[in-house]
Amino acid sequence: MKRELLEAAVVAVAVAVFGAVLGVLWFWLAPHVPLVGDVDEQGNWVVYLKDTEGEQAVGVDGTFTLLALAFGAVSAFVVFLWRRRGGVPLVVGLAVGGLLGSLLAWRVGVWLGPSSDVLAHAKAAGKGVTFSAPLKLGAKGAWLAWSLAALVVHLGVTALFGPRDPEPVYGQPVSADGYGAPVQ
Repeated sequence: MKRELLEAAVVAVAVAVFGAVLGVLWFWLAPHVPLVGDVDEQGNWVVYLKDTEGEQAVGVDGTFTLLALAFGAVSAFVVFLWRRRGGVPLVVGLAVGGLLGSLLAWRVGVWLGPSSDVLAHAKAAGKGVTFSAPLKLGAKGAWLAWSLAALVVHLGVTALFGPRDPEPVYGQPVSADGYGAPVQ
């Protein structure tokens, strides 16, 4: 059991570290939400969406989710190739690592993206100039995409290609645990 827990911890850490790669890819591939700064009648800066019917914000969430699903599938396949036996601790480590990796990816993407101080960014850009909104994940459930994809893919490849339990031969006595020597 100690070895399985150690393997689960290694899997969780290794999977979580790849969250930084997901964050960089999310920043690089996600669409930019265009904003425009303006000054109202009282002289206050206001920020508007340049395209009020644009779907870029949904695209940001969708990009994160699709990348997380792909990372989950790949990480599950790699973990299966490494440890074909599987086991509950290994799968829990895969799920925990996927969640931690998603959280790390979200923070890295936000950190790499435009400044979260939208008004200061609007003032720096100037009146009427288009600039990008900060990278934001509106669908917080996307944090679970990596873990869920990893669990489903790992279950699938284990069911298809994993080791099988020995089949008892009809008419022969079977041991108490189903694996050892037959009971006489």
